[in-house]
Amino acid sequence: MNFTRWSARLPGTQRRAAARTDTTVSPDRRSDGSVPAARVEQLTEEAPPVPAVDDLPVRDVLDRVPALVALVHGPDHRLAYVNDAYVAAFGMRDLGARAREALPELDEPGLFPLLDQVQRSGRPRTLKSRKAPDGRSYTFTCTPVTEGGGDRGDRGVLVFATDVTDHAEAAARLRASERRQRETAVTLQRSLLPQELEEPDDLRVAATYHPGGTEAAVGGDWYDVITLGGGRTALVIGDVMGRGVRAAAVMGQLRTAVRAYARLDLPPHEVLQLLDGLATEIDANQIATCVYAIHDPNEGRLVYASAGHLPILVRDENGTVQRADEPTGPPLGTGGWVHTSGSISLTPGSTAVLYTDGLVERRDEDLDEGIAALERALSGATGTPQVICDRMVRSAGVTPDHDDDVAVLVLQHPARTGADAELFRNAALELLGGVEAAPRARAFASGVLTSWRFPTDLHDLGVLATSELVANSLQHGTPPMRLRLRRTDRRLIIEVTDGDDHLPRRRRAEPGDESGRGIAIVATIATNWGSRRTPGGGKAVWCEFVLPKP
Repeated sequence: MNFTRWSARLPGTQRRAAARTDTTVSPDRRSDGSVPAARVEQLTEEAPPVPAVDDLPVRDVLDRVPALVALVHGPDHRLAYVNDAYVAAFGMRDLGARAREALPELDEPGLFPLLDQVQRSGRPRTLKSRKAPDGRSYTFTCTPVTEGGGDRGDRGVLVFATDVTDHAEAAARLRASERRQRETAVTLQRSLLPQELEEPDDLRVAATYHPGGTEAAVGGDWYDVITLGGGRTALVIGDVMGRGVRAAAVMGQLRTAVRAYARLDLPPHEVLQLLDGLATEIDANQIATCVYAIHDPNEGRLVYASAGHLPILVRDENGTVQRADEPTGPPLGTGGWVHTSGSISLTPGSTAVLYTDGLVERRDEDLDEGIAALERALSGATGTPQVICDRMVRSAGVTPDHDDDVAVLVLQHPARTGADAELFRNAALELLGGVEAAPRARAFASGVLTSWRFPTDLHDLGVLATSELVANSLQHGTPPMRLRLRRTDRRLIIEVTDGDDHLPRRRRAEPGDESGRGIAIVATIATNWGSRRTPGGGKAVWCEFVLPKP
């Protein structure tokens, strides 16, 4: 407001202006630029007086304001006044009655305790956007008033209620829209996560996902378990930076890509290298952290690569917790980095935990403190993977209103004894001596499969597959060569390794070809087959047969 302009209308301002023009200038002393007499008369004419603000009757002012006004007086809050707007909203009121009887509509918004508080403290208080019985929303301001400087018993309270229904409804619509958006993001997020985890033969796994409790906290956390064949298992957990539907959509694309790259049976760092390029193509402004790990039960280790993600924690059978060290690279989508793989021991009886930052990161403490707290919780955790998973979430204080989403993946390599151990057996043979290695391998496989008490048809198929894989390695591979047989409670696995890194492929042999049928035969009789390059150079070719159910 331009106060200078409005002050000209206040009483006394006009009189001071007129006094400055009372002294008129005689005609003989006027210069050519003097003000004409008519103009002087116009300036000196006094305007009608306007009442001062202090002179305005308060009741007339309050009766005309659109807000609801009520005045209560004394320690028992007897009604002294309501304005016309209040009467229009709630009807006539009995003056002199107690507020609880005269103004029952103030009970639902919770104003009566506030009246006592304002009268005792002598300070105004406000309740924002409270709904009244008429269905409209008001912001109530209670201001103490005192007559003649009296004591507290003479104090009254002026209740001033502003109708904010339009604002309240707009805010409610906005909140409903945000809730719908969050529900959409959560639904998309959960639909893109695995509905059921794959169950490896040698591992027991469990996972959980908790969306953030705030409107903006639904992010792109994900996890997955991928059986690679040959007894090996890939485990992955990641976190897309950002919130909402966009982060969930990017997460879905990355998870699908990980599963596709995993089928290539590449080392962990090569999978992350491919994933890094894809993340840049999906959205150059979107980055994500990820850990990709492979478990091979024959090696007793977890080989992993990390793209800016938090370290894997492993608890051995004695309760000692080890934190996976370097190597780790920058998050996916940054580009220009060559990832490398590392490994950590995962022997029978061990438990590993993979997690996202929502589990350990807090605004009021260092990240390392959160990881250390998780290590302490894991050191005392026993039971099934699901029990340990739930314990990790509880120990971190994750509640439904947690400010970030949380994903946890727990895997156990159980130590098997007794009858259970009889279902998990290994046998290996070094292939030495050139062409005579083939009949030795067949005799070895026949004896092992007989000792494992396989039915005749499975025994014969296993010996045939062993013969073809060994013959293929003798013809196309280089030493050292090794045959390994492995059984689990679900399948028979046959694997041959050699020093040549050229992977075989299935092809159609022509009628006149003398070779090229071995892999085709294996692919036909086996449930599954595959090949991969081994870390030290060379390759491994494997096949597996599903065991009949007892």
